[in-house]
Amino acid sequence: MDNEVIEFDIGLGGGGGRDGDDDFVDIEHPVDDEEMVDSPLMSSATGSASGIVVFGGGGSGEIYLPEGDLLDLEPYDGMEFESEEAAKAFYNSYARRVGFSTRVSSSRRSRRDGAIIQRQFVCAKEGFRNLNEKRTKDREIKRPRTITRVGCKASLSVKMQDSGKWVVSGFVKEHNHELVPPDQVHCLRSHRQISGPAKTLIDTLQAAGMGPRRIMSALIKEYGGISKVGFTEVDCRNYMRNNRQRSLDGDIQMLLDYLRQMQADNQNFFYAVQGDEDQSMGNVIWADPKARMNYSYFGDTVTFDTTYRSNRYRLPFAPFTGVNHHGQPVLFGCAFLINESEASFVWLFKTWLMAMSGRHPVSITTDHDAVIQSAIMQVFPQTRHRFCKWHIFKKCQEKLSHVFLKHPTFEADFHKCVNLTESIDEFESCWLSLVDRYDLRDHEWLQTVYSARRQWVPVYLRDTFFAEMSITQRSDSMNSYFDGYVNASTNLSQFFKLYEKALESRNEKEVKADFETMNTAPVLKTPSPMEKQASELYTKKIFMRFQEELVGTLTFTASKGDDDGEIITYQVAKFGEDHKTYYVKLNVLEMMATCSCQMFEFSGLLCRHVLAVFRVTNVLTLPSHYILKRWTRNAKSSVMLEERSSDVYTNYLESHTVRYNTLRHEAFKFVDGAKSSETYDIALDALKEATKKVAHATKNDGKTMVNGHVRGNLAGGAGRIHYASGDHEGSSGQHLSEDDMDKKIRELTNELQCANRKCEVYRANLLSVLKDIEDHKLQLSIKVQNIKIGMKDGL
Repeated sequence: MDNEVIEFDIGLGGGGGRDGDDDFVDIEHPVDDEEMVDSPLMSSATGSASGIVVFGGGGSGEIYLPEGDLLDLEPYDGMEFESEEAAKAFYNSYARRVGFSTRVSSSRRSRRDGAIIQRQFVCAKEGFRNLNEKRTKDREIKRPRTITRVGCKASLSVKMQDSGKWVVSGFVKEHNHELVPPDQVHCLRSHRQISGPAKTLIDTLQAAGMGPRRIMSALIKEYGGISKVGFTEVDCRNYMRNNRQRSLDGDIQMLLDYLRQMQADNQNFFYAVQGDEDQSMGNVIWADPKARMNYSYFGDTVTFDTTYRSNRYRLPFAPFTGVNHHGQPVLFGCAFLINESEASFVWLFKTWLMAMSGRHPVSITTDHDAVIQSAIMQVFPQTRHRFCKWHIFKKCQEKLSHVFLKHPTFEADFHKCVNLTESIDEFESCWLSLVDRYDLRDHEWLQTVYSARRQWVPVYLRDTFFAEMSITQRSDSMNSYFDGYVNASTNLSQFFKLYEKALESRNEKEVKADFETMNTAPVLKTPSPMEKQASELYTKKIFMRFQEELVGTLTFTASKGDDDGEIITYQVAKFGEDHKTYYVKLNVLEMMATCSCQMFEFSGLLCRHVLAVFRVTNVLTLPSHYILKRWTRNAKSSVMLEERSSDVYTNYLESHTVRYNTLRHEAFKFVDGAKSSETYDIALDALKEATKKVAHATKNDGKTMVNGHVRGNLAGGAGRIHYASGDHEGSSGQHLSEDDMDKKIRELTNELQCANRKCEVYRANLLSVLKDIEDHKLQLSIKVQNIKIGMKDGL
C-alpha cells in the first residue's frame, strides 16, 4: 500500500502544484476546546442504514467514505490523499472507530501566497488548558468547565506535495488516556454531527411545537438507538436555537414594518425598540391607544405573561394584561423578547411604564424567574410582585412527577396546603407536615419555591389588591389573553392576524358584557337595601359575586368581643362551625371594617364576614369607601357617579346608621361604668336629663333655644345677629326689636332650609342626568359595535 492514493469523492478541487523549496510560515490555532459552545467539528455526519458514513467537507460538497477494507485502514507515513479535507475526514473516521475525538491543531502557510501547505490533526485531549491569569482576573467564572486536556501526543500531520496531493508526514498512534467504547463514541465532539435527513425531521417536529427532549426521543426511536442518531440533545437544542434565530431575522423586520404602519395610522400608537433598529436589536414593546386607555381605568394590577416564550408556544412574545370591570382579561401592551438579559428586562419595564404615563401598578404577577424578579425590583420597587401560582403548580407536576405517580393523594394535599390554609401559622404547619409525610424535606426544587413562598402562596398576599374573585379557584382573568388564538405551531408571520383577531374578539366580549349589564335587571334574593344598591352600581358579574357573599351572611353569626372604645372586635363563624372563626374589627365612627380573611384587600369586594357584622349593627347600605369604581358599571366614566350614593335616601340611611351606632356606643359606656350604686344613680340622672333635652329638641324639630328664644339652627349663629344692610334696619336707623329679629331669623332659616332642599334636588337631578348621558353613550357604543359585527358577518 506504499504511496497508494486514497481517493474520496468530495467535489473539491485540490490546490495547485508546489515547489519543494517553497517558503512557508507556521500558523498556530489555539482553540480551547473546553470553552467552545457545544457544537460538532464537522457540519454534518451520521451513520446511515446502508452503512455509508457521510462527512461534512470544508467546501460546498460532502465527503463519502465507502465501507469495506478502506475503513479498517490505520494511518501510516507516506499515505496520500486527494485534499486536506479528505485527510481530515479519514483521521476523524479512524478516531471514531478507535474511540477518541479530533481537532485541528496547527497549520503552515506559504510565504509566497498565504495558502495552507501543512496541517496537523490531534487528539482532542492534546495539550493542557490555558490557565492565563489575565483571562480570569476580575472575571467571575460562574460555570467552570471540566478539564479534559491531559497532554495526549496522538496526532496526524499531512503536507502538500508538488503534485497537489497531501501526504502523511507524521503519525503518533499512542494515547495517554483511556479510549471511549463504541456505544459512547457518538458523544465525542468531532463525531456529533446532524445529517440532512435528521435536520429535516427536526425542522418538521420543531414547527409542530415539540421541544428538544421530545424530538430526541423521536429520533432515537426512528434510528434505533442514541448511538445511531449520531448527536446529543445539546446538539439538537443548539440546532433548534439557531433555526429560531434565523427565523427571527426575517420576523423582526416584519414586526418593525407592522409597528411603523400602526403608528402612521394613529399617532397615539406607542412602540419602542431597544438598541438600533437597523443593526443589533434588543427587545421591542408596543401599546395601542386602547391598551393605554385601559391601563388608566384598570392598571391597579398587572400580569406580565411570559407563557409564549416557554416550550408551550416558543414565541418570544409577552403581553401585559389586567382585569376589566367584568372580570375579563384586558390588554395593556405587548413585548417581543429578543434579548432576555436583566438589563433588557429593566429597559422593557421602564419603557412600558413610560407608555403608561409613569403610573406604577399596585401589584404585578409574573412567572417564577430570577431575571424578571430582579428587573421588577429595580423598576417597580413599591409594587407588590407575585409569582404566578398556577405556573408553579404546573412546574410541580413536572419536578415531582415521581411523587404524583407514587402517591395519588399528594396533589390534593399540596393544593389544600397552598390554597385552603387561613393563616401563615397554619400554612407553615401544614407545609412541614406535607414534606414530612411524603419525604420531601431535601427536595431541591421544592425548597426553592418554599423559600419564595411570600411571593406566591395566597396567605402571604391577601393584604394586596390582585383583582381576583376567588383565592382557591383560577379566575377567567388569569387565563392568557391570547389563549385560543396562538397555539404551538404559530410563528410570527401568522401571529399578527391572530393578534388582531384576539383584540377584536376580546372587545366584542366586553361590549356584550356591557350590554347585559345595562339591559338585564339582576334578580334580588333579599330585601336588603344594600343588595339593591349594589345591583345598581356593580356590573352584572361583579354583582353576582357580591350577592353570593351577601346571601352567605345568612348562615353566619357575629358575636361581639373586645371593645377598646374605638374598635369593636366581632367573632364571625358559620352556624355549627365555631372552630373556624373569623375576626372582624369595626370602627363605628368611621364605618371602617377589616376582616382576618382580607378578601376586600385582595379582591376589592367585601366578604360575608364583614357583611354579617354590618347586618347585626344595622349598616343598611355599602359605605362609599367600599365601592371600588373599577368594579362598577361606570368604571370608564369620567363623571364621579359614586357621589350618587349620597342622594337623599342613601344619605339618610347612612347618616341614620352612623348616628344610631355612635349613640349606642356612647350609651354602653354608661352601662359599663355603672358598676356601683353611686355611679348607677349618677348615670341614671344624666340619662333622664338627656332624655328630656332630646324630647324637647325633637318637639322643636331641630330648633334650639338661644337666650331664652327659639332660634333656627343657623351655622355660626350667636345670641344676637347684627345686620349691616339698611334693608333690615328701621327707617330711623335703629336696630330691630328682639321679637321682630326673631321673626326675621325664622323666616331666613326657613328660606335657607328650603334652598338647601332645592340644592339637594338639583344636585340629585344633575347627577341623574349625567348618569343617563353616560348610559346613553355606552348604549350607543354597544349599538355601533353590534352594527360592525353584523356587517363583518354579512361580508
